Amino acid sequence: MIGVDVGGTKILAGLVDRAGSILRTVEHDTPTDSEEAILAGIAAAIRVLGDGEPQAIGIGVPCNLDPVTGIAYRATNLPLDDVDLGRWARNEFTLAVGVENDGNAATLAEWRFGAGRGARDLVMLTLGTGIGGGLILDGRLYRGWAELGHVVVDADGPPCQGSCHGHGHLEGVASGEAAGRAARELYGADGDARMLVERARAGDEAAIAALEHIGRLLGVAVGSFVNMFNPDVVVVGGGFGAAAGELVLEPARDTARREAIQPADAGVTIVPAELGGHAGLIGAALVGFEALDGAR
Repeated sequence: MIGVDVGGTKILAGLVDRAGSILRTVEHDTPTDSEEAILAGIAAAIRVLGDGEPQAIGIGVPCNLDPVTGIAYRATNLPLDDVDLGRWARNEFTLAVGVENDGNAATLAEWRFGAGRGARDLVMLTLGTGIGGGLILDGRLYRGWAELGHVVVDADGPPCQGSCHGHGHLEGVASGEAAGRAARELYGADGDARMLVERARAGDEAAIAALEHIGRLLGVAVGSFVNMFNPDVVVVGGGFGAAAGELVLEPARDTARREAIQPADAGVTIVPAELGGHAGLIGAALVGFEALDGAR
C-alpha cells in the first residue's frame, strides 16, 4: 500500500504493509503555490514508490471531507478548495484510493498500532504547522466534522492562521506556527519553533515559560474534550508535539485536570504519540487498505 501524508510543510509517502510496517519512504517539501502544484507533488511521491507494485493508495490531507461525495473542503494552511482527491488519484493511477483527513488518519494509526492500543474512547491531537486531531468513539473512528484544532481556548485571543477567520483557536496559539511566533518575539526574525524548544531544553527561562504557556492552552482544550468524551487516553503527536514533549505536556496535564469535571478530572491521561512523524503515513495507508477491501 502507498500511504501519503500531506502536511503544511512536507509530503511524506511510503510503502506500508497491513501490520503497519513501513518498507520504504520518500519525502519532499509541500509545494504551496497552487492546488495544481500540490497535486503534482503528491503524484511525484506516488510515482517514486510505484515500482513496489502497490495494491492501492491512501491519502491523508489537512482538510475535512464531504461524507457523501468525498470532496475535500477548503484547507486552512494549503491552497486546496473543493477538490475530489479520490477521483483525481483514481484517474491518475488506476488503483483503489482512500482519502481521509490527516488528523483522522494519524488517530487511526495510533489507535491500531501506537499509544492508543486497546482504548475504547480516544482523543488525538497532532501539533504541527497547524493542529489536527481525531476521535475514537465506542471503538470506532469518528469520520464526521472533528476540527479539534479550532476549538476556542481564548475568546479574545489572536487571529487563527491560514484561511481561518476565527480568534483564539487552539491552532492559533499552540501549534508549531504559534511556537515560531513566540520564538521570533523572544529572539528576532530568525526564531522558529525548533529554536524555542532547543533554548528551553538548554535552560532558557523565557523559552520554558513560552512553552508552558502553550501547554496550558493545550490543557484548556484537552479539559474541554475530556468533559465532552471522557476518553481513556489523549494522545499528542505531530512534529512540534514530539519535539516539545514534556515541556508542553506537563503543563497541559495540570491545566486539563483543573478544567475537567469530576470524576473525569482524576483520570485525565495525556501521553505522547508512539509512531512519531510516521503516524499520518501509516494511517493514510490503513485508509488505503479500507478502500482496497471495500472494492473487492
